[in-house]
Amino acid sequence: MQDDKNISEFEAQGQHIIENKALNFTAALIPVLVLMSFLAYNIFFANGEMFGEYSNQIILLIGAATAAVVGFLNKVSYQLMLQEIWENLKSVFVPIMILFLVGALAGTWLISGVIPAMVYYGLQVLSPQIFLPASVVIAAVISIATGSSWTTSATVGIALVGIGTALGLHPGMIAGAVISGAYFGDKMSPLSDTTNLAPAMAGTDLFTHIRYMAITTVPTIVITLIVFGILSATTETSGNADVSDLLQTIKTTFNITPWLFAVPVVVVGLILLKTKPLAALLAGVLLAAIFAFVFQPDILNGLGDSKFSAVITSILTDTQISTDNEKLNELFASGGMKGMLWTIFLIICAMIFGGVMDGIGALARITQALLAVASSVFGLFASTVISCLGLNIIASDQYLAIVIPGKMFKQAYADKQLAPENLSRTLEDSGTVTSVLIPWNTCGAYQSGVLGVGVGEYFIYAIFNWLSPFTTLLFAALNIKIKQLTAK
Repeated sequence: MQDDKNISEFEAQGQHIIENKALNFTAALIPVLVLMSFLAYNIFFANGEMFGEYSNQIILLIGAATAAVVGFLNKVSYQLMLQEIWENLKSVFVPIMILFLVGALAGTWLISGVIPAMVYYGLQVLSPQIFLPASVVIAAVISIATGSSWTTSATVGIALVGIGTALGLHPGMIAGAVISGAYFGDKMSPLSDTTNLAPAMAGTDLFTHIRYMAITTVPTIVITLIVFGILSATTETSGNADVSDLLQTIKTTFNITPWLFAVPVVVVGLILLKTKPLAALLAGVLLAAIFAFVFQPDILNGLGDSKFSAVITSILTDTQISTDNEKLNELFASGGMKGMLWTIFLIICAMIFGGVMDGIGALARITQALLAVASSVFGLFASTVISCLGLNIIASDQYLAIVIPGKMFKQAYADKQLAPENLSRTLEDSGTVTSVLIPWNTCGAYQSGVLGVGVGEYFIYAIFNWLSPFTTLLFAALNIKIKQLTAK
């Protein structure tokens, strides 16, 4: 039976956070240690297949079961744990629907010729020598305009991966460049949900937060662009020699016309008009399906018994368009909605683990322990960064990685006479951008599923994302632009 005297709860921006006085720090860490141990063994000794194809999902459920046992031993009722699991699952319903539509989008954009057209024209404009920094800039512009790194990856991100792959660049480099630009734009856009959430948690206003965040974000993106410029200039590719053959193969296989760009233009336009992402992506699927009938009848005839069945197959399951070029055969393949199931199952299992951890009060307990050791100003910044990183790993959700530290650390920043924008900037520098570096986090699972590149492949190349926490800590250590509430 749950002891109500030990349990308290507060709600922030739709996120429930449970505090449990009966749970000590050691007990709170047990599920985390179990999870990390299984994941480490799976990665280093089982080649990622400890329990087969769905090893990560099963390991997350083992972690959730461990957390539930810890909760029972600390007088937390199973009803409360189930309630938090349900709250977490409800929070990812829309992202899961988006993932299904992204799968459908990839299939219909392939058979309609949209993706081949992007690759065809992109190969003629973007050379290997400028491709990576150009990808960062393109993704950043789209993400600032839309306020969504997810939308950026689902539109221009897919195209850039296709173009870069055809040029012979490493997929991890391309995905890292796209993600770096997308998260820079997401972080700096006033349309972004996380950019609005962070100042709300810290107690400052949106545009003060954005201006103050630019102090650390601009140097980080500049370094990112320099590194990608060097990589583009020094990476050996086979792209230059193969471009003419690739162009000819694409032109022979598909009916390539600039009119095909109407589909992505409509989708991006709808998002800029603040249309719901689900509606915008659905419009992109339906419009691409119509374009497939109009522009690619031969492709449809070769894929199924009828044109209609070929379109339905591209939406739901695997589609492969064969050419005489092996590189293009790998590119012109899509898993449709079915191809997103692994990612969706991963998100669901991560939400179950995060829900139980929140339900037993472990998330709040771990954050409080970090707060207790933050005696200096730098220690406070470091504890915030570690808390955000830890919650991205444990809770598997970037919103909780902003909400919980924001709530827990707000008074500590005020006590040290630090302006609230110090906290909001640190939340974004460490919570928002690192979520994509965790394979089982909703953001990491989404990006790897949409771009078709594993987190392990793009991790080191997502330069902006892993560099951001170091930048914010460097500024804190050197006391650069650390705004005070009152002059000391």
